Amino acid sequence: MSDAILTGKNLTKIYTQRSGRFGFGTRQVKALDDVSVDLKEGSTLAVVGESGSGKSTLARCLLQLQPFDGGEVWLQGTNLATLDKDALRGMRRHMQMVFQDPFASLNPRMKVGEIVGEGLLIHGIGNAAEREDRTMQMMQRVGLVADDAKKYPHQFSGGQRQRIGIARALVLQPKVVVCDEPVSALDVSIQAQILMLLKELQAEMGLSYLFITHDLRVVRHIANEVVVMQHGKVVESGGVEQIYLAPLQDYTKQLLSAIPGRKTA
Repeated sequence: MSDAILTGKNLTKIYTQRSGRFGFGTRQVKALDDVSVDLKEGSTLAVVGESGSGKSTLARCLLQLQPFDGGEVWLQGTNLATLDKDALRGMRRHMQMVFQDPFASLNPRMKVGEIVGEGLLIHGIGNAAEREDRTMQMMQRVGLVADDAKKYPHQFSGGQRQRIGIARALVLQPKVVVCDEPVSALDVSIQAQILMLLKELQAEMGLSYLFITHDLRVVRHIANEVVVMQHGKVVESGGVEQIYLAPLQDYTKQLLSAIPGRKTA
């Protein structure tokens, strides 16, 4: 399966929507139309496109959070579609997600220490003392302090909440992390801090990132390779510098021209 750690092959996802004047009719929409992607081990693959391009659907299908209608997903040479529920649950600890909204993605009724350590409990990793120790280490690594474990999400800023989300994803020591627009809800100054943290953690832990975003300005700072999606299809892919300096498709050129301060050719 080449040097890819995560591969999506010929993925198709079809939604049925109501249509017509009174909503009595239906029409089929291809959210994913024969999409194939390869995430190389230890690298970052950015999936970019406007809202409705299919990029978040792709992320959910790759993580097995949503069923797809055709194609295959492979993680380290294992076809995930062939696994039973228990085996798939075991594989899920190796694939974690950092969500877009640091406000909505954290349970407001749980203390931060419980949120970060929940995955360890679900997967039966370690005893209580070992789980607490690992939770504290991960929190400190993302820039939180020990006392933060006793607080609730509403007591933190947006940037701090996203650090909590990152700690929750990484405490399981996953191989693949899907970052779904992880900085789009944050101020620009905070975005830079979170992107730097993600890059540092990737280098330390050997992580592979699938980075979903509509913002090509962010991509250049984080990605090695880029896939551009439009209407459920991959319209262009390549190395990050190739996409930035010599885009082939008009759609990619339009996305690049939307970057503030960028000079267009």
